[in-house]
Amino acid sequence: MNATPDLQAVDVTLDGAVAIVRLRRPAKRNALSDGLILALRQTFETLPEAARAAVICGEGEHFCAGLDLSELRERDAGEGVMHSRLWHTALEAIEKGRVPVVAALHGAVVGGGLELASACHVRVADDSAYFALPEGSRGIFVGGSGSVRIPKLIGVPRMMDMMLTGRVYDAEAGERIGLAQYRVPAGQALPKALELARRIAENAPLTNFALMHALPRIAEQASDHGLFTEALISAIAQAAPEAKARLRAFLEGKAAKVRKDA
Repeated sequence: MNATPDLQAVDVTLDGAVAIVRLRRPAKRNALSDGLILALRQTFETLPEAARAAVICGEGEHFCAGLDLSELRERDAGEGVMHSRLWHTALEAIEKGRVPVVAALHGAVVGGGLELASACHVRVADDSAYFALPEGSRGIFVGGSGSVRIPKLIGVPRMMDMMLTGRVYDAEAGERIGLAQYRVPAGQALPKALELARRIAENAPLTNFALMHALPRIAEQASDHGLFTEALISAIAQAAPEAKARLRAFLEGKAAKVRKDA
């Protein structure tokens, strides 16, 4: 595979402790080329040290309309496996990276775009967003980890229905079934994602890391294994100096209490 990172297709800016990663192929509805996928991998493997959270968004009218079909070519089985694994590695750099990632979704969140969104930890959809997996009608199968991540969000029957029938979910239905955790008016996905990312960036880094890396694994373990893993991670997190300082501040009445309007 001869693809190289297309660094022009991704823009990274730092807003305080939040890295904003913008897909920049608006003429292609931010469709995913191999170059863009490799650029995303490089971006998340080399985030600025000051970043404690990240936001992924898309330039133009759409988040991401999926695979750039102009790049689709005949491959033998071995080439197909290696191509899929290239995508897996890139999206793994997002899901299992250093910082939590919030996706700001608008317009098309389709095919590979939904696979990309599912690799993020929090998803905000504005009312222009719509979700689809058209691979079934195109004679192909998801290859960017969608068959692993998307059923964890919405279940196997719903994903199967999307691929068999071409069903499209709007933002309201997408939030209801679990494709997004937040829904906001059109044009407000990025501001809301930034608000959430700033809040996430204020957390203790070790706690964020545990939520990203331990919680998904615990959820898939047998209960006795999960409980033991939870005990280990809990002990490690609360032993961190920052955690001790935060708990001390709470006990001394210097930290904000949880309120229903928070």
